Amino acid sequence: MRQTKVFAGSSHPELSKLIVEKLGIKEAPVTLKKFSNKETCIEIGASVRDEDVYIIQSGCGTVNDNIMELLILINACKFASAKRVTAVLPYFPYSKQSKKKSRGAIAAKLLANMLIVAGVDHIITMDLHASQMQGFFNRPVDNLYSEPNVAKWIIEMEPDYRNGVVVSKNAGGAKRVTSLADRLNIDFALIHSDPKVRFHHSGNSKQVVDDDGTQYISNRMVSQEEEGITLVGDVEGKIAFLLDDMIDGSKTFIKAAEHLYKRCRAIRVYVVATHGLLSGDSLRELEECSSIYQIVVTNTIAIPESKRVNLTKLRIIDISGTLAEAIRRTHNGESISYLFNTAL
Repeated sequence: MRQTKVFAGSSHPELSKLIVEKLGIKEAPVTLKKFSNKETCIEIGASVRDEDVYIIQSGCGTVNDNIMELLILINACKFASAKRVTAVLPYFPYSKQSKKKSRGAIAAKLLANMLIVAGVDHIITMDLHASQMQGFFNRPVDNLYSEPNVAKWIIEMEPDYRNGVVVSKNAGGAKRVTSLADRLNIDFALIHSDPKVRFHHSGNSKQVVDDDGTQYISNRMVSQEEEGITLVGDVEGKIAFLLDDMIDGSKTFIKAAEHLYKRCRAIRVYVVATHGLLSGDSLRELEECSSIYQIVVTNTIAIPESKRVNLTKLRIIDISGTLAEAIRRTHNGESISYLFNTAL
């Protein structure tokens, strides 16, 4: 590739290396360091005048430091007379804060404004938490999808996938699961949780208290105090692919997986997501859950080696080919629609 430079931030060096290898180029030299007072300092080691610049930085690790690093790097390239600066964010940070709640801020919109002020001309990202976030920018945003790569992985790694059901753990993921189910040509299901319904043990039976105060007895065994969970669909004797765009905490995934495996009699439960945030001990907790067969995420986010020790269920899908092809097509002025349906 001519007249282009690819810079890698410090958030995910493994992914950056895979991307530039697929592009057949080398990372442009950049010095990333901190002063003793923790301020970020960046020095570009190559000319970018009138060139197409791509900066790879994912929203993981020390998120706020990495955001500042990205902003400074964008601004440094603009002041060095780069023709166009594209930020490649495999995971867009603060994407869960994309709408107003009570007196809170819309942090994703704030970050979009910061990127624009820094001088970004184009954004490439993957599986935004809320697709309407593309409207936060007055710059072009290409929101790529991991779905083709996820579908390919399922077809290759699960021979009996046709006896499967794609399951959403909440109503918000319905569109996501129906899309993957259509691609795989299998059924889908939806889990509905009602926090107003509580189940309590009473010997071999339980007392059910509904939200209107109605009480009745059922013999189905459940945990000591559990939210009312309803599965809309059928997974009995089938493989359940529990799908979401990200895995942050483990609680809701474990609860959903146990419901599918122990009560709805699924034969295997895969937990599948694009972004493996896996905060705290969530990865270890998912690993130790007997109802979960495998945990499948892409490499949009770096999972520290310390968290991967002695894990047998974690599987990582490489999406560097999709990001590399998006960069190549953008640089050559080609359409990227091909990537919406094709795994690379």
